[in-house]
Amino acid sequence: MEYAQLGRSGLKVSRLCLGTMNFGPQTSEEDAHAIMDRAHELGINFFDTANTYGAKRGEGVTEQIIGRWFAKGGGRRERTVIATKLYGPMGDWPNTERLSALHIRRACDASLKRLRTDYIDLYQMHHIDRNTPFDEIWEAMEVLRTQGKILYVGSSNFAGWHIAKAQETARRRNFTGLVSEQSHYNLLTRTVELEVLPACADYGIGVIPWSPLAGGLLGGVLRKIEKGRSATPRITEELTKHRPKIERYEAFCDELGEHPANVALAWLLRRQAVTAPIIGPRTIDQLDGAIRALEIELDEKALATLDEIFPGPGGPAPEAYAW
Repeated sequence: MEYAQLGRSGLKVSRLCLGTMNFGPQTSEEDAHAIMDRAHELGINFFDTANTYGAKRGEGVTEQIIGRWFAKGGGRRERTVIATKLYGPMGDWPNTERLSALHIRRACDASLKRLRTDYIDLYQMHHIDRNTPFDEIWEAMEVLRTQGKILYVGSSNFAGWHIAKAQETARRRNFTGLVSEQSHYNLLTRTVELEVLPACADYGIGVIPWSPLAGGLLGGVLRKIEKGRSATPRITEELTKHRPKIERYEAFCDELGEHPANVALAWLLRRQAVTAPIIGPRTIDQLDGAIRALEIELDEKALATLDEIFPGPGGPAPEAYAW
């Protein structure tokens, strides 16, 4: 397994991050525990979750599954860099969502209890809160870190200017600020190349792409359909929009002799500021297959072909649209 420091922090994480959103709704607890054990066997130490994962509002089902796995002992907690998130609604009463100081405090304590741990390695804001000033957010995070409840702070779904504002506010407070940003990024969705990736590179923030396979579109969807697998209504709709690109992409992956999912991950691993794409395997076989992405070397010709199939925005702003 390859490891990298998360942004400019001293924290070393695996270059693939195990996503756990399927744990509970689609993957049984028994299978989830087996997948996490296998991840450790493969050297993956970076796990991502959120307090809202699990499809049952306010219960934090996925965090509970991970917590029961930690409770098995055997060094499971100590060998894991656990990242969780807050923002989404955990109840119907006021102050049970977003990023007020009150909710940050309560949400952190609740996640610690569900995860059966006394600290969170990476505590992430799941979305930008336009109604809460960063001074309030950072003060709450500073308290949590002083208490030893969190070690690092990350963001998710922040725009480039949000990242800059967050970091400059943290700098003024003599606080570390963000060490990571979790963004929607894949071959089909490249908007973050305009401002988010340049901002992260400049501030030394590690990027953790979510949905690296575009919800399955980049995972060999045409091959699966040809073998008789049925596609979800969402995949069918998206495939209708992007079918010519996906056909070219899968044909190109055949030329490379690689699985489309692994090519998509290998491409992300070469991108500016990217530390670790989040993979969301539902089975151990899917997890094992993803490891191949770390071994794929895409030369300049292959990268140019991928850019031709999936054009990006044209580089960073403002050069992408101005001189």
